[in-house]
Formats: sequence, structure tokens, C-alpha cells
Amino acid sequence: MTTVEQETATFPYARTCPFTPPPQYAEMIEEDVSQVTLTGSGLRIWTVTGYETVRRLLTDPRVSASRKHDNFPFYFVAPPEFRTETSFIGYDQPEHGRTRRKAAVTFTSRQVKRLRPRIEEIVDEHIDTLLAAEKPADFHRLFSLPVPMTVICELLGIPHDEHDFFIRHGTILLGGHSTPEQRQAAIVEVNAYVKKLIEIKKVEPGEDLLSRAMADYEASGEEYTDRDLFNMVRLLMNGGHETTASMLSLGTAALLENPDQLAALLADPDGLIEPAVEELVRLATIGDTAVPRVATADIEIGGKTIRAGDGILCLGMAANRDPDVFPEPDKLILERGNRKHLGFGHGLHHCIGADLARLEMQIVWTRLFQRIPTLRLATPFLDIPRKEGAVIYGLWELPVTW
Repeated sequence: MTTVEQETATFPYARTCPFTPPPQYAEMIEEDVSQVTLTGSGLRIWTVTGYETVRRLLTDPRVSASRKHDNFPFYFVAPPEFRTETSFIGYDQPEHGRTRRKAAVTFTSRQVKRLRPRIEEIVDEHIDTLLAAEKPADFHRLFSLPVPMTVICELLGIPHDEHDFFIRHGTILLGGHSTPEQRQAAIVEVNAYVKKLIEIKKVEPGEDLLSRAMADYEASGEEYTDRDLFNMVRLLMNGGHETTASMLSLGTAALLENPDQLAALLADPDGLIEPAVEELVRLATIGDTAVPRVATADIEIGGKTIRAGDGILCLGMAANRDPDVFPEPDKLILERGNRKHLGFGHGLHHCIGADLARLEMQIVWTRLFQRIPTLRLATPFLDIPRKEGAVIYGLWELPVTW
């Protein structure tokens, strides 16, 4: 049954609490497969909420990730560049597999582990910056945003004084308050920068990831194009920065709001930090609405027919609250954390940088509370402005003191 509220409201719906699904999700979860109207476009699309249904759909070859489909479910007014300029997350097979494999060499477990010492240094440097700031301090601006951006920019060999460029443009591209004109201008500027960076690294290679990728391709004799390099850089800058920054602020707030769970983590950081990261990613599900798809053939699912050409959103937050998979799903229980959640996606498009994000979060939540054990929120949590309607959910700020 569809309520009057669902019929008149447009999607995405607002969360009543950063860690609570919107109230409209209750009926949607009960139905598993239902329809909503998108804000901006007015397009009528399908939503899928059940854990097993989402997993099944994300591995179905009749579902496309390409943004070029007419009914691709953008829930904001998207400029034309959003349909043409994309990384391999918007490709289907076989192009997706070919392009992803070239970028995947950067994110092997061995490569990520090599980054630990430098990430630890970056985290400690920004804890120092936070401690030196006037209280209350904005944890999101002083810590969550610059830590992953510094990691990504160093990986790519981007000068430190240009990091703010990507923070600013990432907020425009993925935030919930940007106009189509602002998004269009930002993507043009970012694309121009990336193309220039690639040309510079061809002439003046360094010890950065982009230079190494070029050298590896040349040494192996494998063919590659500037487009492959461009997509790798864009993916790192967008996916590897905004997502981790949002998780650092939301995850820190969740721990501060659950002192019993924080105490458990402090008592056994080595044993609990890995499941803690997985549980925090599950609870926050910052990419709740970030898995849009289009059916390329009729699909019978949940007793309903999704027609070829229909847009689909796989709602991660609903799936990650499936009580059949996660008992007491609205509670933060660090010790039950595991990799069953869908916070990093599923199937062919599972987040390629998941292990890097995991390492950053593990280091942050180990060192942060060891060094600032009295850290606490300076503003009631529910009063902190949130990124409603953003592609990646998060907080606009996080005032803290100690």
C-alpha cells in the first residue's frame, strides 16, 4: 500500500536522524520493490530495499550502470556532462572489467598496506592541527576533509596548495545544494585539471601513483589510453575523498553518541577496530542512494515487473537494516561488524578503494581517541546540519571540544 505522504513527497526523503532511515522507508521495506518520484526530474522509478533482493539485482546482467540511458535515475537536475564524463563506475561489461582491472593494481592489499606509515603521519599531523585550533573546533573542516584529500593528492602527486581546489569542487559535485550550472562548471574545471596533470606526469614523472601507473603500463607492453588514466584519477578524487571524509565525521559522531561502544573500542583497539569500521559503515550507509541503475530487459522481482528502460535505485540503508541479516539493525554494536554489509556496494561495481578507506578509518579511530580521550561534541548531535539530498550523505560540520 502507498500512503498519501509517499504519493506527494519526492525522493530522496530526509532522514529524521543521521543514523535513522527516513520514515517513508518503513512501507518501502515492507514492499521490498516499490516506486517513487524523483526530485528535480519528476521521473517515476523503482526502489529496491531488501538485502537479498539488492544483492541479486546488483549481479543481474540485465541491469546497467550507464548514465547514458534516458531514464537513468538522477534525483537532482544533472548537467549533460554527468551523462558523458564518467569513470568506469558508469561502464557496463566488457568495458567495465577491462578498465577496472587497470586501476585495480593500485588497490591491492599489498599496495594499500604500504601506505600505512604515511597515513599514520598524515592523521597525526591533522590531530596536531585540531589540538592547536580554538575550541570549539570544526572537526569536519579541520580533520575529516583534509585527511583523505591529503592521502589522495599525495598518491597522485598533486601539490599541497592545490588540495582545497578538490575539496571545494567535490562539495559542489556531490553536495545536496548545488545548482545544475554549478555542477556543470565544477566538472569542466576538474576535468581540465586532470587532463593537465596527466600531461605533466608524462613529461615530468615522479614517485606518485599516476606516474607509476604509466611506467607499469609501458613496462608490461599493455595498451592504455589517456582516458584510462583520466578515469582512474577522477575515481580516486571523488570516490576516495568525499566518501571517506563523510564517514570520518559520521563515524566519530556515532562513537561519541554511543559511549559504551567507544569505551569497548578503547579497551581493545587492536581486536575491535576492524569490526568497528565495518559496523560504522553499515550504520551510516553514506551511499544509501548512490547505486542507480537502469533495467535493459524486463525483470520480474518481488512479484512486480520492472520494464526495460526503467530506472532503479538500490537503497543501501534499507538493505543494511534488514533484521533478517542484522539483528537489532538500528543499534551500533561494534563487535558484530563484518563485511556482509552493502556499504561498499556489491558485485562487479564493489568499491575499488574499499581497503584504502578501511585502512584510513582504522588508523583514525585508533589514534584519534588515544590522543584526545576527552573529545566530545560541542553541539547537540541532532542540531548539526546534514547533507540531505547529497549523492554522498554526511555532515556539513562537526563542532567538537575536549
